Order: sequence, then C-alpha cells, then structure tokens
Amino acid sequence: MDYMNRIFRPYLDKFVIIFIDDILIYSKTPEEHASHLQIVLQVLRVRKLYAKPSKCEFWMSEVKFLSHVINKEGVAVDPSKVEAVLKWEHPRNVTEVWSFLGLTEYYSRFIRKFSQIALPLTRLTRKDQPYVWDQKCEKTFQTLKTNLTTMCWSYQIQP
Repeated sequence: MDYMNRIFRPYLDKFVIIFIDDILIYSKTPEEHASHLQIVLQVLRVRKLYAKPSKCEFWMSEVKFLSHVINKEGVAVDPSKVEAVLKWEHPRNVTEVWSFLGLTEYYSRFIRKFSQIALPLTRLTRKDQPYVWDQKCEKTFQTLKTNLTTMCWSYQIQP
C-alpha cells in the first residue's frame, strides 16, 4: 500500500485514489479521463507493475469502491450495506454493540453529529459500565439505522 501511495503521490486526490492494490481513476470529462488513464498505466509500466485485465473496469459512470457507491452525484453508502443495517437486530451484548458501532462509524461522515448520537451505545462498551439495554439505547440504535438508510449523497468528488 505504501509503495502504491508513493508512486502515485503526484496524482492522489487529483484524479487517483489508491487502496492497497486497488486504483480508482476519476475525471470530469472523457478526454480528461483518457489522459488520466494513460498517466496511471504509464506509471504502472515504468514500475513494472501489471493490472490483471479481468479485474479492471474502464469508463464506468458508477463504481462500488470500499463499500461506497461513487458516481457524478457524489459518494453514498453501498446499498448492500444499507440492507444489512435495516436487518440488524438490536445488540444483545457488548461484542454486538462494537460490531454495530464499527459499521456505523465507518459511514459516520454521512451522519451529522455521529459521536453525539452514538454516545449511549458507546458508553455500553466501557468496561466499568454494566450492559443494560434501555430505551435510550434503543432510540439511539434506531436513529443510527434510520440516518444510515435515509441519507443523501455525502459529497462530490472534485477532480
């Protein structure tokens, strides 16, 4: 991951996003995209790195990347994750609270005041706190589920 970030540093957050060995190229126009694609392929060629054609997708208007859907409208939660949240039953123990908070925190950029909203559930994870699922916890749980499943696009990628 570090190597990929180093070799693509000049282009990161301009038109390239790297995650381990996944490369996402984004552009405003088809002409710009052709140029960006050529640059990325050249960097790979110079470093003797190869992209497996069967794992590549080109000229996509919408992509799923790191559990997000990205298109010209912006970035949103992957619908399959929304479905998982909708089916989630309230946590019965601290481990299940951690699991739910892990998923919701990953998408916290989509939820205003996430930390404040999640506080009752976060408190349940403290070692000095007995596990008591009360109305406040249930309300928090339902609020987070609702916020995650009804949110709008977070932001637009600006190449």
